[in-house]
Amino acid sequence: MKTNNFAMKDWHLEHVEKVIIRYITGISPDASSFEKRNFKKYSTISNCAKQIEYDIKHGVTTDEVLAVMQKIRYDKSFLQLRANPETIPRLDELERQVCAPKKVTSW
Repeated sequence: MKTNNFAMKDWHLEHVEKVIIRYITGISPDASSFEKRNFKKYSTISNCAKQIEYDIKHGVTTDEVLAVMQKIRYDKSFLQLRANPETIPRLDELERQVCAPKKVTSW
């Protein structure tokens, strides 16, 4: 019997996609104050990168994250999402953030 070290890997991969879409979509112009506050608190680039790093720790590989970004960038199902001119620069910025080497401090 083969053990499954990452039992929820599929869920984390879906979570990565949701986080990326939420970040690159932005906030609607007619958002309520509650939505604006939550967006400011939870949908910053640093928070999205933290959530993606959390998912990477739980079995999602960096290549799979980049594959999701490429899917968003080129797949027909995300055509309406890419219609917004802010989408591609935000996706590029998030890709740089995720792919950047991590600083390791030594004591």
